[in-house]
Amino acid sequence: MAPRKPSSTGLSARDAGRLLPCLTAFMASTDSRARIAFDPLEFPHRYRDPRDIEVSALLAAALAYGRADLFRPKVDALLQRMGASPAAFVRELDVEGARALLQGFVYRFNVGTDVAVLLLGMGRALREHGSLEALFVQGLDARGSWHGALAAFTAALRDVPMAPLRKALGPERGLQHLLPSPLGAGAAKRLNLFLRWMVRGPDGVDLGIWKRVRPSALLIPLDTHIGRISKHLGLTRRNDLSWRTAEEVTASLRALDAEDPVRFDFALCHYGMSGVCPTKPVVEHCTRCLLLPACGTGQKTVKAGGVRATR
Repeated sequence: MAPRKPSSTGLSARDAGRLLPCLTAFMASTDSRARIAFDPLEFPHRYRDPRDIEVSALLAAALAYGRADLFRPKVDALLQRMGASPAAFVRELDVEGARALLQGFVYRFNVGTDVAVLLLGMGRALREHGSLEALFVQGLDARGSWHGALAAFTAALRDVPMAPLRKALGPERGLQHLLPSPLGAGAAKRLNLFLRWMVRGPDGVDLGIWKRVRPSALLIPLDTHIGRISKHLGLTRRNDLSWRTAEEVTASLRALDAEDPVRFDFALCHYGMSGVCPTKPVVEHCTRCLLLPACGTGQKTVKAGGVRATR
């Protein structure tokens, strides 16, 4: 199902004027370099060649679900076995090579066949298009929308012969979770995370190796942390983690920075992951939060607690 037309931002000029300095100060206070060590973004940062960055990034983003201390060793082990150049590895990869690499691989929903589809699809994209960027841009030009471009991208990556893979590694199990196609109405968080890494920057966090896509086109990688904080800050009134909600949050963020709407994503997501902004607000945390002047939930929590902010 294709998503509806993006809704207009509900963020007023007054709200944007109050929120922007809070977010700017908040981002400046975030030790992004230290946080990268706890983020799947650490993997593409290991490489210098753009093609190696692309391949390692998409593999890392695709498996970046669940606890970081569980998926990071899985990604690390695969990249170590793929050698110094992940791009060269997938360009030459065949079914037998995939079997040797992925026999017995299991991570939560995914088994070796699922990951083999992704790796073989990336190899085909590099051979036929020269880069993952070129494959994505082809879909963007053809479909004319971000959702359409991502749908075309994942469909192309999954266009590999399945019968030989199933014979070598067994049936797929969580391929739709790893690489959704059709894309559907979900937020596609990990794919949009990959695109943020590729398109934004370089700024010490995102790598900015794709030059044919503008940061203004990016969609927020919406997960439970971003969804919760976005509601606190008035970026959306929606409760679900759908594509429409991601569009609404991004539209609000464009009122703050039309050219780079998702630049606050890394800091906000890690803030939520850290537990400092939990699902149930904690008065002591809210009183010290740099976002409190723009956070309706935090202000209510502090008022109900009968304490004053100590920032």
